[in-house]
Amino acid sequence: MFESQTAIASSHSPHLRKPGSKSVSSDLGAGEPGNSVQEGYVFPLTVGEMKASNSPMHTTSIMPSPIFLWRFKVIWFLIWAFTCCKIGWDSVMRMSADLRDLFLYEAFLYYNPLLLVTMMVWLWGVCLWVFSQSTINYAKIFDLDSNHLTHIEIWKSSIWMTVIVPTSMTAYLYLYSHGEVALAASQPVILYVAVALVLIFPFDIFYFSSRYFLLRTLWRIALPLQPISFPDFFLADILTSMAKVFSDLERSVCRMVHRQVATIAWFEADSVCGSHSVAIPLVLVIPYIWRLLQCLRQYKDTKEKPTLFNALKYSTAVPVIFLSALKYHVSPDRWTYVYRRLWLFSSVVNSLYSFYWDITRDWDLSVFTRIFKFNKPSLCTNLFYGRRWVYFWVIGSNLILRCTWTYKLSAHLRHNYLTVFMVTALEMLRRFQWIFFRVENEWNKITKSGFQIPMVDMPREEEKLLGSTNHNV
Repeated sequence: MFESQTAIASSHSPHLRKPGSKSVSSDLGAGEPGNSVQEGYVFPLTVGEMKASNSPMHTTSIMPSPIFLWRFKVIWFLIWAFTCCKIGWDSVMRMSADLRDLFLYEAFLYYNPLLLVTMMVWLWGVCLWVFSQSTINYAKIFDLDSNHLTHIEIWKSSIWMTVIVPTSMTAYLYLYSHGEVALAASQPVILYVAVALVLIFPFDIFYFSSRYFLLRTLWRIALPLQPISFPDFFLADILTSMAKVFSDLERSVCRMVHRQVATIAWFEADSVCGSHSVAIPLVLVIPYIWRLLQCLRQYKDTKEKPTLFNALKYSTAVPVIFLSALKYHVSPDRWTYVYRRLWLFSSVVNSLYSFYWDITRDWDLSVFTRIFKFNKPSLCTNLFYGRRWVYFWVIGSNLILRCTWTYKLSAHLRHNYLTVFMVTALEMLRRFQWIFFRVENEWNKITKSGFQIPMVDMPREEEKLLGSTNHNV
């Protein structure tokens, strides 16, 4: 009986026996029942299983769950945010009351542009997420390949920006309040240089193809000597909402070049980089000039008259900017009775003209029909699809924010830096909702035509240089 047990065990484990070998039962002895019974239970195990079963440290590797990792990251983020706020508040409170406001004004001058850029990157990630959930093929609209950056990758970049910029600002406040003026002055300089190096870094890291696409588009915007593509004028429109960012960047770089960082001399009207500098209106008007030149180039290529009316819309921002700047270069009476009235008139014209163009041309909201037909049922579907209140909200808020944006284009109104920051942030939100309707309108045109019709035949020099037009954005 014991021999039959052993034979059965050996037959179930052929890899434990060699051809022609004796049965293990004969080796152990047929007259030893204990050995035979143990044999019957052990031999069905493989050699690897026997080693693992004999190892006291044999455990299964356990990876942390995504929810745990997410909570862990959130906790660390909250700790970091609390630490920055605590250090920043204590640093500001160490300063005297008369110095505090001027210094905070200067701190906002350096970090306000990058904070607003970070906000815009976050909002762009939200746009890509909504487009990915809807029927809008934004990759086709922007002529992107299948490897373009998703909303998750955009949000990862914005998270790093959200951490780095406030950390540098906190270090700036702390060092200055503790008497380390030289080290404090180096913080915004290091941050600006690092951002510039990341953008132009010529190696295949940090989303190289996306950075290349962005820089190439910016170059095409600055020099509109070629036919205008949809990404060209789309990004140029966004840059018009960031005119204040350009203005603050110019003043920040000016102070860095003249070694005036961590001082309050910039507030003086007669200083090199002062608040009454002639460079301020010149930089504010640059995005509008770029967009105006794009419209003229489009008219040259397409001969469509609406492009001329669009160019006229951007030209109406020029009087608003320069008439406001005249306050610091003319007598008070002349400003009050002549130029101030002209400034008010030009502001009304620019706001209403821009509002009209947004509704009728960029969004084509002559008939309230649809918005974002989502692929999957969700809260967004119930909130937006077929809801006319969404259109009324967008139209009303766009009118109000178009008028308040004049506040930012007018240098003589910019006294309270917190108000300026809020108005600029609201303009970012206005542009954010503008993107949804503008892209959806473009997608409707494409689907109605059945295929994408380029605005003009665009020669692609990149095909000759790179052998491919693939890019990520």
